[in-house]
Amino acid sequence: MKIVKKAQAGSFESSDILILAEKPKDTKGRVIQLNSIVEKQYGDMILKTVNAVLDKFEIADIHLVIHDKGALTPVIEARMETVLLRASNNQKGTLY
Repeated sequence: MKIVKKAQAGSFESSDILILAEKPKDTKGRVIQLNSIVEKQYGDMILKTVNAVLDKFEIADIHLVIHDKGALTPVIEARMETVLLRASNNQKGTLY
């Protein structure tokens, strides 16, 4: 899958996560900026989940900005899938 435009999914609500995705500007590879209220305890798990979803969709080049408010793993996976489908222009049935 190829990222073709900027997209976002999620919210700043408690127990949710906001993910912004775009093509990397000057570099190749995955650039992930994580800001989480539980980063010390679960930062590695969040990044592992994010990278697993990127692997599933075979995305090598992406810039992600992630603002987490304590989202559970299924929420992270759902938000990642949504933002990737929006950013690759493959999402059906929405206005984004």
